[in-house]
Amino acid sequence: MRARLATVSLMSATLLLAGAKKPATGKAEDESVALEATAYADKDSVKSVLGSDLGGNYVVIAVRVTPKFGKEVNIQRDDFLLRTDKDGERSKPYAPSQIAGKGALVVSQNGGRGGGMMAESGPMWGGYPGGYPGGYPGGYPGMGYPPMGAGGGSVGGGGGGAPEGQSTLQTGSRDKENPLMKLLDQKILHEAKTDQEASGLLYFPMEKQKTKDLELIYTSPSGKISLRFR
Repeated sequence: MRARLATVSLMSATLLLAGAKKPATGKAEDESVALEATAYADKDSVKSVLGSDLGGNYVVIAVRVTPKFGKEVNIQRDDFLLRTDKDGERSKPYAPSQIAGKGALVVSQNGGRGGGMMAESGPMWGGYPGGYPGGYPGGYPGMGYPPMGAGGGSVGGGGGGAPEGQSTLQTGSRDKENPLMKLLDQKILHEAKTDQEASGLLYFPMEKQKTKDLELIYTSPSGKISLRFR
């Protein structure tokens, strides 16, 4: 009986492992660096690496940048861009403080599409295909989004009036550091000038994406590297 139970348990574990979906990966390189990346595009996979699904509003990309020929490379997160074939949306990575900073206001909409984040420095939005509701103050750098309030939009609205459903605001504590922000900061790709391999996570405000539609673009010292996932 014990042998039969052990056999059944082993078979169940094997089936679970076989059915586990592996994250999509990709590789690319140029004369300056070799780039490797793994995409976590759904809530379950994001939670597997962070312990939080970030509300389903983010795509997390694990990257490894390896400088070639012992040359020093200045690694900056702003040199990465994620775009999707789904609707042409593109995004630069967010800093941990933009996702889970102190005093953040979390906007949730009943019947709406995802939520937004507001940090002390101003509103920071994620997960809205085609752009940010109401725009980004002064325009999102290099992204061409309109200023806040363009077209008569309000916080949480895409212009022309308030969104359907109700919105609730939850004020985070300004006295205590959010444990999630600490974790995000620990795992993020840190910026540095180095001739050594560097790796970490990048957090892109996109939702409901398929990895086959994603393209990661990195601006290296030699030009732009395009990487697809499979």
